[in-house]
Amino acid sequence: MTRTGAVTGTHGTRGAQGPRGPHRARGAHGAPTHTQADDDVSKRLLDSAATLSYDPATEIDWEAPLPAGDYGLNPEWSTLYGTRLWDEMAEEQRVVLTRHEVCSIMTTGIWFEMILQQMVLRDQYLKDPASAEFRFALTEIADECRHSIMFARACEKMGVPQYRPATVIAQAGRLFKATARGELAYGGILVAEEVLDVMQRDWMRGENVLEIVRGTSRIHVVEESRHMKFARQQIRERMRGASPARRRAAATGIAAGAYVIVSSMVHPGVYTAAGLDRERAVAEARANEHRKAMMRTSSRHLMAFLAECGLLTKASAAVYRRVHML
Repeated sequence: MTRTGAVTGTHGTRGAQGPRGPHRARGAHGAPTHTQADDDVSKRLLDSAATLSYDPATEIDWEAPLPAGDYGLNPEWSTLYGTRLWDEMAEEQRVVLTRHEVCSIMTTGIWFEMILQQMVLRDQYLKDPASAEFRFALTEIADECRHSIMFARACEKMGVPQYRPATVIAQAGRLFKATARGELAYGGILVAEEVLDVMQRDWMRGENVLEIVRGTSRIHVVEESRHMKFARQQIRERMRGASPARRRAAATGIAAGAYVIVSSMVHPGVYTAAGLDRERAVAEARANEHRKAMMRTSSRHLMAFLAECGLLTKASAAVYRRVHML
C-alpha cells in the first residue's frame, strides 16, 4: 500500500506549541489537567499520520470483480455461526448473509463516525489551533470522512442497501452527539473503535474474505489505532482528579453508549436478505454462545482500560454483560 503524508503535510509537528507554549486547561481547583506529556502524545500521532496514512480512492481496486464464493467477513464472526440454523444454510446463503452483515456493520460505522466528528469538533471549539491536540483532532476528522466514503463505496460495490438504525436508536444518537462532553464523548468513540478493531484484524487476514473487505479493514485498522490512542489519552486526561460521582456518571453513560452501538451493529434485515426466517434467525443469533464469546474477546482490552480509569463500575458492568462485552 502506498504511504502518503497528505493528511498532515510535510512539516511534522513543528509549531504545535504556539508562541506561548502548549495550552494548559485548569481543573476546578486550579490543577493543570493538560500537560506537556499529553501534548507529546498528540505530536507522536501527528508524526505517525504524516508517515502512514492512506487514500482509499487509490489503495482499493474498486473495479475488480467480486469472487462469487468469498465471504463478507470471516464466517466465525457471523452472528449465526455455530448455530443449528447455520448448519442448515446452503453455502450461497452463508456468503450472502456475511456480505450483508459486514455492510450492516459498515453502515453502523458510518452513522457513528458522523456522530464522532461532531463531538470532536465541538470539543476543539476555540482551542489553540497551534496545539498538537487541535491539529490531530482535525486530522482524525479528515480520516473519518475518508473512512465513511470508503465504507459507503464498499457497500455499493457489494450491492447491499443501507441498513439504518431503528428510529429510537437514531434519535438517541442525536441526543448523544448533542450532549456528550469530555470523557463521555471520547469513551463512546473508544467503544465503537475498539470492538470494530478486533473484528477487522481478523477480516483483513481472512483468506476466504472478499479482498475489498480485507483492504478496507487494513486501512481502517492502521488509522483507527491512532484514533484509539488519542481517545485513551483524552479520557485519562479528563479523569485526573475526577470525583467518584463524576466517574460513576461517566461509567454509566459510556456503558449506555456501548449498549446502543453494539446492539445496532447487525440489522435484522440481513437475515431476510439471505432468505432466512427472520424471527428464527434473530432468536438463534441472540442465543448464540459462540457469538457471545467472540464479543467478550473483542472487548477484553477495552474493559481492562475502563477498569484502569475507574470507569468500570458495578452498574456499568451489568450493562456490558447484557451485550456480552463482559
